[in-house]
Amino acid sequence: MSLPLPLEPQAIRQLRHDNAKMRDRDFAAQFQISEAQLVAAYVGEGVTRLNADIDLIFPRLADLGEVMALTRNESCVNEKVGVYSNYHPGKHASMVLTPEIDLRLFPRHFVSAFAVERSGDKGPRRSIQFFDAAGDPVHKVHLREASDVAAWAALVSDLALAEQAAHLDVAPREAPEAAKADPAKAEQLRAEWAKMTDTHQFRQLTAKLGMNRLGAYRIAAEPLARALAPEAVDMMLQAVRDQGTEVMIFVGNPGCIQIHSGPVKNLRRMGPWQNILDPGFDLHLRLDHIAEVWAVNKPTKRGAAISVEAFDAEGRAILQVFGRRTDARDHRQDWDQIVAALPSTSASDSAPRDTLQTEAAQ
Repeated sequence: MSLPLPLEPQAIRQLRHDNAKMRDRDFAAQFQISEAQLVAAYVGEGVTRLNADIDLIFPRLADLGEVMALTRNESCVNEKVGVYSNYHPGKHASMVLTPEIDLRLFPRHFVSAFAVERSGDKGPRRSIQFFDAAGDPVHKVHLREASDVAAWAALVSDLALAEQAAHLDVAPREAPEAAKADPAKAEQLRAEWAKMTDTHQFRQLTAKLGMNRLGAYRIAAEPLARALAPEAVDMMLQAVRDQGTEVMIFVGNPGCIQIHSGPVKNLRRMGPWQNILDPGFDLHLRLDHIAEVWAVNKPTKRGAAISVEAFDAEGRAILQVFGRRTDARDHRQDWDQIVAALPSTSASDSAPRDTLQTEAAQ
């Protein structure tokens, strides 16, 4: 796929000035640039290019104190307030593990990074923004009133790149992976799935069988996977709120997964968006993007891990929700009952044949 000829930074800034009320994401889409190219166009005007090595940046984020962590995909945004302490580096996956900010980071997707300072109604707004090779956002860190601005300035000074170019080259965006399964291996999938002792074994199982998560759900059948109606996600959120059930909500993209653990208290519907607006936690979900939903049962040593998982029409994961387990409360019967009561839809409705790849067709 060829990319459109990139706009020069000066042209981007002029267009942005002429369309000042548009959101950055909408502006980038309309003018066929990436969000990273929009940010880069302002290098030297409140934007500084940083070293994108997360092993250098993330240990320094704790010095900022209280901030807001933001991770999103095309259909869902997860915002959490907390401190970036307890960073664990890893070659293929890294982690931030605190009760408030809980992240799984995949370093190869962190290709460019910027420190951004913009004027706002209440003073300067500061953030650190990470993007992948296509220039799509992977993760963002927004400073708050209580954040340490001196630590921010020191981080920017120490990690600024020597080359501060306003032009940014990006790669073509990778197409989403369609559901992939081999119906001939369905019995093997079910047999080995039933023997799992940890949820992390599921990825290894599907890879071994030449499948992916959505493809495996489509051929597994109950009680391992049950197709739900798209409206089940909103029904689930309302039931969690009404019953005070604590959950874990996973929202991510290929480079970062951000997890909320706790209750859901304040739901507010605004057009196609369902919003959670709680102290220290906001979630914004496009209900109209949900095309496929599954209730999934994965065996573990601690009992069944039951999730509700939503996908868009192209097979991309939107969010996963589990009942929250803690050392003090190992099983959540209230969550299991919420999931059991959600309406089913036929598996054939949730698995369009033209999007289900098989080994024989590849």
